[in-house]
Amino acid sequence: MARDFKEAIKNRRSYYNITNSSPISDNEIKEIVDYAVMHVPSAFNSQSSRVVILLGDQHKKLWDITKEILRTIVPAEAFGKTLDKINTSFDCGYRTLLFYEDMAVVEYLQKAFPSYKDNFPVWSQQTSAMHQFTIWTMLEDAGLGASLQHYNPLIDEKVGNTWNISPNWKLIAQMPFGTPIKEPGEKEFKPLNERVMVFK
Repeated sequence: MARDFKEAIKNRRSYYNITNSSPISDNEIKEIVDYAVMHVPSAFNSQSSRVVILLGDQHKKLWDITKEILRTIVPAEAFGKTLDKINTSFDCGYRTLLFYEDMAVVEYLQKAFPSYKDNFPVWSQQTSAMHQFTIWTMLEDAGLGASLQHYNPLIDEKVGNTWNISPNWKLIAQMPFGTPIKEPGEKEFKPLNERVMVFK
């Protein structure tokens, strides 16, 4: 769609009504991820963010794992609602991205710059957030609807073992996406004068 930057930001929303289809190819999806991972900034140029792209049956496998784990901890009387949410908002989508941070990089920087030791985990989260936002916005601009999920740390071990993820990688978020079939509702905004300060 190639909106200008401000329009792209404005139109990025959480889409929970998506289908198992895409207006762009898997190669184009990877190009979006590659572009963001290459160009999104990071503190000390750490480049600590990692992204796993789950295509086809791999996408379905993630949500099967999530449902299997949740079934063991969610009370039986509440599990039906949980299952319905996953099936109709995430599993039903086209693909899923997993966002990780490489903690070996973070730990190296903590040792190399001890005066900033406590800041590096925080900066790592900020780096991941920028990657998430950039990719989310680019996917939306390409005609896809996405949402951001956080079933970690419940699923971390099983997901790591299933896809042989480095133990140094920390799972931060999951992003299922697909062609949207329903627009999100109106977004409410708190007054800007309570959120922005200007001094002249």
